[in-house]
Parts: sequence; structure tokens; C-alpha cells
Amino acid sequence: MHAAFYRPNDVNYEAINNIILEDILKFSKDCLTTLNEMHNVLTYNKIWKQRLVNIGTYSYKTCFDYGLTGVLARCTGLKRDLRLSRLDTYANYASINFKSYIGQHGDCYDRFLIRMYEMVESLSIVNQTIKKCTSVSTTNINNNFDCYDILNYVTQRNTKTIYNSNLLMETTINDFKYWSDNISIDSNLLCKTIESPKGEFGVTIFSDTSNKPYKVKVRSPAYHHMQVCPKLSKGHFLADLVAIIGTVDIVFGEIDR
Repeated sequence: MHAAFYRPNDVNYEAINNIILEDILKFSKDCLTTLNEMHNVLTYNKIWKQRLVNIGTYSYKTCFDYGLTGVLARCTGLKRDLRLSRLDTYANYASINFKSYIGQHGDCYDRFLIRMYEMVESLSIVNQTIKKCTSVSTTNINNNFDCYDILNYVTQRNTKTIYNSNLLMETTINDFKYWSDNISIDSNLLCKTIESPKGEFGVTIFSDTSNKPYKVKVRSPAYHHMQVCPKLSKGHFLADLVAIIGTVDIVFGEIDR
């Protein structure tokens, strides 16, 4: 997982080969073993449960009042996951078999269990994706097989500019003009939200017919989840604040931005 691998609505296809897929599968196997060990040690541990059960409890009404999403919403019994919604699903989640778990008590212990289950489901998603990738063309699998067919399943691929000897200068000029001047978009409002590991992450863009957005609003889940911490920690010990912040899973970089 490296920043150079990702592109806007695209990835670096040259980096995909059999070696990296085998490394991912090995990591998935080792990670599942580690999660199983954590489950055996923590889930039924009396001390662990004493520190988490009935700590940081809230109801589903608090979710609506504070705009809580993701695990913080599902731990109260709300069945909301954008990946499983017919209207809001994205990427290729509709073709992958996975589950979304919910709790009943809205406490730290429920949030711990849901996150444990979700890590297992994430490994299942990875394994399914690798299996579908390698089954695209078993005859072409070698150290550098057809990345177009494989990544066509993983992500929606944009049409890439093809450079050749005849159109090299023209395409280079067009690309330079495109990236320097951008394109003008009609006045409109676009909002897109995804189900990130910490909650719903959304971006809203306002256009005013110019080549630059009039306004961009980024909704990070940690900023909204941080506001509920004083309510969750009320009446508890200072030591319980560690468990509350840990299960809420706050990234302070998102808050300070």
C-alpha cells in the first residue's frame, strides 16, 4: 500500500503481477491467524469485558443527533452500510459476498466485536478479489499477466492516453493544455459518500461554470465522532477514556485539518 500506486479513479497497473498477489494472499492468511489469536485472548477475557462492557454507551437517537456513521451507528442496531445499499453502493461491492455486522448495546464491547468481525470480512473481500482476478485468464497468468482484464474487476478504469510515434506531439500538447487549463463544468452540485473503515467519508463539490470548483467540502467521520466523546465519557473514570477513544477510533489529523 503506497501512495504511488493510486491514481485519480485509477491505479498503477504496471505494479500488478503474480508476485504481489501471492504476497497479499500470504498477508491475508497470516492476518487471519493473528485475528484468531486476538479473539481467543480478548473476547471472553473477564478483565477485558470489565473494561469495555457498558462503557461509552449511547442509543441510536444519539447517532442522529451527532451524525455518527459506520461502526458507531451499527453498534446501536442501525443497519446502515453504503456498500450494501442498492442506491448508494459503489465500485464492485455489488458482486462481492460479504456481511455487515450490527450490535445492540452501543457500548465499547460491541464496537470492539464489530471491528473484529469487519477485519475478517475485509480479508474475505481481499481473497475473493484475488480469486476473481487470477481466474480471468488462467492461460495468461505469468509474472506479468494481462493487467487490464484483472483490474477491470477491481476498479473502474478510465481510458488511458495511448502515445505512439504519429500522435506523440499532438497528445502531449493536448494533455498539457488539459492539466494546465482544466475543463469548465456547468454549474452544479455533486456529493459522493463512501463507507470508509471509520465511518462515512464524503466529498461535496460546487461548480460555478469555471475551470476551478467554487467550493469543496470534505466530510471526515472523525470530526463528527470526536464531538460525541464528552457525552460518552460522562460518569466514567479517566482510565475509561482510553477505551472510549480507542473504540470510537478517532484520527486527530482529520480533526486538526
